[in-house]
Amino acid sequence: MNGQAQAAAQQDVPSPAEDSTPAPAPAAAPASGPAVSVRAAGEADVDAAAVLFRGYLDFYEVDIEDPDAPRAFLAERIAKDESLVLLADVPEAGTVGFAQVYRGFSSLSLRTAWVLNDLYVAPEGRRTGAGRALLREVLRRAREAGVSGVQLETAYDNTVAQGLYEAEGFVREEFHVYFHDLG
Repeated sequence: MNGQAQAAAQQDVPSPAEDSTPAPAPAAAPASGPAVSVRAAGEADVDAAAVLFRGYLDFYEVDIEDPDAPRAFLAERIAKDESLVLLADVPEAGTVGFAQVYRGFSSLSLRTAWVLNDLYVAPEGRRTGAGRALLREVLRRAREAGVSGVQLETAYDNTVAQGLYEAEGFVREEFHVYFHDLG
């Protein structure tokens, strides 16, 4: 999932200040596993979210020159309400996962669409249902906001994530994704 999303139509995603209560994630964890709770991140959660964001960047082998840049990036997105950042908490493991959603538009549907740009679960939180809980919460909030759909990307070799996405109803599209790096 690349950082190619556009932020727009901010009224479609509730701000963390409006909706920071944990939401139940149905069937988020295995029957024998811990319950996962998902909540919208606010400014007080930037440090916890930044640790996970850094893990996400490391997973995708993104070289960051300034170690403070991931935290500053998230802090700005949250402060300006430019993205919805969700955090997954697992009892006795803490905050183990995060998702970041950007708002955009679908010209083909003439409606707002969301881009699930980032989804990451730290190694200690894997196999707890945290990833599934985050994904389901994104979809629940998208339905409530009345958006046309949720789009995401993942690496070709990330078969674990692909299995989760397909199990939750995502369909691989026949479009090719192009990107022109200007950076």
